[in-house]
Amino acid sequence: GPAHTLVSSTTRTPSSGPPRRVCDGFSCGARATGAARGRSLAAAAPAVLAVLRRLARPGHRLTGLGTAVVTTAISLFGCAADTLLFGGPGVFFGLVFTLAAAAGAQWVRVGDLAAAPISAPIAFAAALALTGGSGGGFLGHLMGTVTGLAEHAGWLYFGTLTSVVIVLVRRTAHRRAGRR
Repeated sequence: GPAHTLVSSTTRTPSSGPPRRVCDGFSCGARATGAARGRSLAAAAPAVLAVLRRLARPGHRLTGLGTAVVTTAISLFGCAADTLLFGGPGVFFGLVFTLAAAAGAQWVRVGDLAAAPISAPIAFAAALALTGGSGGGFLGHLMGTVTGLAEHAGWLYFGTLTSVVIVLVRRTAHRRAGRR
């Protein structure tokens, strides 16, 4: 029907005989040719770029508490995924935490700029405490969390420093714009 044509089309190749259904980036149940996959990726690229541009400069800014919640949630996801995939927090968690700290610094409103660098280490510690600790009761979990903080201090400092730099750049730009 007409709605079905929005998702897929039928093509006939000279050597294949019967027509095959080609998908436009969605799973239609039939194999898409390499050229069709390339066309669907090229068609999706502007939409993906628009979403990334929107995320880089959101129309609505987060409050200080909202920044802390978002940074913690993203960090928690990164630590949990790293623990499930690789047996413990490591490089993946560090990269996700750094991106979360940068996103928090980018998305926070100007009046709450100080919240981003403050919430980054709290998010890091919370993510390690909730997912990175070892067994052995409360004390074992606490020791595992403290050990994780010591082992991954480089990522903690790097993510927090990234947040500080973004906040300083944004504050300077805001002050310069206010003078004009």
